[in-house]
Formats: sequence, C-alpha cells, structure tokens
Amino acid sequence: MSKMHSLPYSTVTPEQTYLNRRALLGGIAGAGLLAATGARAQEVPEFQIKGFDTTETPNSFKEITTYNNFYEFGTGKEDPARYAGSLTTDPWSVEIDGLVSRPGSYGLGDILAKMDIDERIYRFRCVEAWSMVIPWNGFELRQLLELAGVEPSAKYVRFETLYRPEEMPGQKRAILDWPYVEGLRLDEAMHPLTIMATGLYGKTLPNQNGAPLRLVVPWKYGFKSIKSVVKITLMETQPVNTWKAINHREYGFYSNVNPEVDHPRWTQASERRIGGGVFAPRIATIKFNGYEDQVASLYKGMNLSKEY
Repeated sequence: MSKMHSLPYSTVTPEQTYLNRRALLGGIAGAGLLAATGARAQEVPEFQIKGFDTTETPNSFKEITTYNNFYEFGTGKEDPARYAGSLTTDPWSVEIDGLVSRPGSYGLGDILAKMDIDERIYRFRCVEAWSMVIPWNGFELRQLLELAGVEPSAKYVRFETLYRPEEMPGQKRAILDWPYVEGLRLDEAMHPLTIMATGLYGKTLPNQNGAPLRLVVPWKYGFKSIKSVVKITLMETQPVNTWKAINHREYGFYSNVNPEVDHPRWTQASERRIGGGVFAPRIATIKFNGYEDQVASLYKGMNLSKEY
C-alpha cells in the first residue's frame, strides 16, 4: 500500500497508462501473480483495491477538473478551474475539536504520515442531475477520527471549509453563508466508503477539486462532499449544513441519492454523464448512487422521503 503525500504532475502516470495499468494489475492479481510485476511495479504507485469500486469507465482528468461546483471561486462550472490557482494549500492543517479525546490542530503532513492511502473509483452524482466517475486517492475518514479519539457521546461530525476571501474570490459575495459547512451522522462518517480525498488519477488533488483535503461520500449528492476542509467537530447534536440552512425545502441533511425523491425544480430519476456532450442521453439514477448493498442498512426504519 502506498503512502502518497504529494506527487508532481510531471512524474505521475499518464491517464491512459493509468487505466491500462489498473486493468493489467487487476488481471494479474486475479491470477495470483502480483509479485511478478517486478520493476514495473516500482515505476507507478500501487494501491489497495477494497472492493467498493465501480467498473464504469472513469471520466477524463480534464472533464473532472474543468466542470466543478466550488462556489468559493464562483458559481459557474468553469470558475473553479479559472480562479482556484490563487489558493495556497501548503502549509495546511485541520483543527479537530468537540467530543474527541485528543483535540488540536493537525498538520496535513503529520496526518498523511499516519494514513493508509489507497485508490477508489467512485460514481459521483450532483444534485443538478449530472454525474461523473472519478478515480480518487485518499484514506478512510474513520482513520482520521480515530486518530483524534472519538468520545462515546459523539453522534455527528461537522465539517468546515477554509474561509480566505483574499484567495477565494467567491467568498467576497454573499452567495452563501461563509464558511461552508457540512455534516454526517457518525456511522456514516465511520463507514469504509467515506474517504478524505488527497488526489485523483494518482495526482495531487487540484485546487478546483477541493485541495488539499476533501470529503467524498459517494452515495450522497455531491454538495455533501465538502472541499478544502480545515475544521472537523464531533458533536452530540445534528449540525446545520449550509444548503439546508439556506433552503431546507430543497436540501436536506442526509441528501442520499434517491431517484424516488425529486428536487422541487427538477427530476432526480435520471442523470447525464459529463463528457457525453449536450446531446448525451440521460441514464437512470440508481438509488444510493449504486452503493445500496453497502449503505442501505444505515437507514433501516427511516422514511427517506421525509428524512431526505
């Protein structure tokens, strides 16, 4: 398992080689011959595949990094790629407080030195009915929470994005109540599907995608996967996330991908995969974004039409 802290773009594997390597290593592993990769294995990062990946073809690096929601840099889908270069991501630290036994400011380098970084290819579904398939690099959020020591009374996790309007021009406008806030129930946060991403396609996470550390919760709509995280708070009560605070009729706390519950202004029953062009066919949205077998038990007994 690799420890990938930061890789310059010039030294990582090209996108097509990455995909070919993944297919090759998958075949080798299936034949029990992984050790035979020899010198080739030293040329590229190796990853642990934990069985949660989708088999769908990932979107291209360009598609993933040029069509984004990151209102801290503007409301246009191209604004993050256009303006996020101004963001300073080194040094970086994350304050972890609340119901933890070891509260404090954790430097990103110290965090990564203790984490198991692996690769996950996840479906990513946005509330506006567009979707991507993204190869993330990261570590399970559970590892970070355990590092801080979760106390028994903790039931929720609150996340907060960086507030730095001198580098994030969208924060100079009252588009949202800054800083951006999101939250998970503790069992959602501790689920092995939930990761803190540090990169994609084997590359350091680009600023427009939430560098240097972002949450990824693949069975929920994309706005739950908060970017550029600087604070994590363990709580006993449910935190108020930004979009629910702005419009609770349209955005709930859970925000699980659910084709049976429409947004008031558009259907959630279908989606369009980014990269297919303006005439790309709509495809049926899968409940929990395709991860129902792994996460449906978290919501047993809940009415997901009301607790959306």
